[in-house]
Amino acid sequence: MPPPATTYTRYETRRRDPDPRRAALLVIDVQGHFASLAAPIMPAIASTVALCRAAGMPVVYTRHVDRDAPRGRPLREWWGRDRIDAGTPAAELLPGAGRAEGDLVVEKGTYSAFAGTGLEEALRRAGAEEVVVAGVMTNLCCETTARDAFVRGFRVFFSADATATATRDLHEATLANMAYGFAYIVDCERLQAALGKPDKQ
Repeated sequence: MPPPATTYTRYETRRRDPDPRRAALLVIDVQGHFASLAAPIMPAIASTVALCRAAGMPVVYTRHVDRDAPRGRPLREWWGRDRIDAGTPAAELLPGAGRAEGDLVVEKGTYSAFAGTGLEEALRRAGAEEVVVAGVMTNLCCETTARDAFVRGFRVFFSADATATATRDLHEATLANMAYGFAYIVDCERLQAALGKPDKQ
């Protein structure tokens, strides 16, 4: 679940606007398996996608699919039978996620969208040096992807209102960690103000 509006600002250590000429939006795992978690933030997801797309930013979707390869073993141990199998409704992107024809969809088998997926190379080819992270779950795939993006040299922006997870405590713990050392925190209101500016940083 997302926090109340503007709650995240108390965690901010730095503030910056994304540059749409150099940024891409990553929409993490807004798929059938996580439909109940994503439901409260679908309007924010749709707004975030629309704002970024209107600013000319590439929009990349990920979907988690469990695999039997060694890399997926820790997840299988942790979550047991709670699998997401390819070709099932649980693996499909939700209709309200705003995907358009031509958007890249990256299939991943662990928390990070960068692990063995070719995402970094695709972002580099698109000229992206920054990523905006939205989706589910805040403290698992969104946070791990944001951390991985940071250590790979991307400037990271993390959405406070277009991410969600199981509890408010987990959500806000991630926002605190992101703001402390990995990402600039944004929301739909801030993105709208930033992406509408005539001059970017």
